[in-house]
Amino acid sequence: MSAAPLPPLPPVPGIEDDEVVFGGPSMLDLLDEDHQQLAQLCDRLATPDEQEKARPQDIEDVLVATLARHLSAEEQYLYPTVKAVLPDGDPIASQEVAADAELLLALQRLHATPAAAGTAYHDALEAVATHVRSHADRTGKGVFPRLREQCSDTELVRLGNRVLIARGAAPTRPHPNTPAKPPLNKLVDPAVAVVDKVRDVLTRRTTWPEDLAG
Repeated sequence: MSAAPLPPLPPVPGIEDDEVVFGGPSMLDLLDEDHQQLAQLCDRLATPDEQEKARPQDIEDVLVATLARHLSAEEQYLYPTVKAVLPDGDPIASQEVAADAELLLALQRLHATPAAAGTAYHDALEAVATHVRSHADRTGKGVFPRLREQCSDTELVRLGNRVLIARGAAPTRPHPNTPAKPPLNKLVDPAVAVVDKVRDVLTRRTTWPEDLAG
């Protein structure tokens, strides 16, 4: 077992932690799927198809919410794992947290810019898309393969289970000024998310990809 930051399992006489088989997806598979989904959402907004059934505003709302959830989950579980497992993990994690801060600001600009703004809206969308592509390329090619080598399947699945929970309790809007590192982000993000979700219900905002038409 690696040094992945996981709490110990409840003790069971005669059974070691690494003998327990967990079900569920790997953290890295979940985050990689997010990257692909985010790229697709950016493309759907940037190059509308005549066959597109979903409203552009709904696609944008889902992009914003999905990206906010994704970054929250990564900051809670991916980057602490990078720091704990990789010998050069500290500077890598610091670089990604800084990049996330820039991405959240870009996402905030997109969220605040109406589509009717024309060029300003398209520039804001392109900024987000560029950040998303760069983020996915850095982590998908430079970080995920190394974590797969260093972490056991059990560790990655246990982390995946936590990512699923974190995404469900994460904010659905960008909040660049909230803490980006544990333990504070694990406390603040769910609290901020409660307000976001109340606003989502009141405005009937679409926030999950599976709820988009088409």
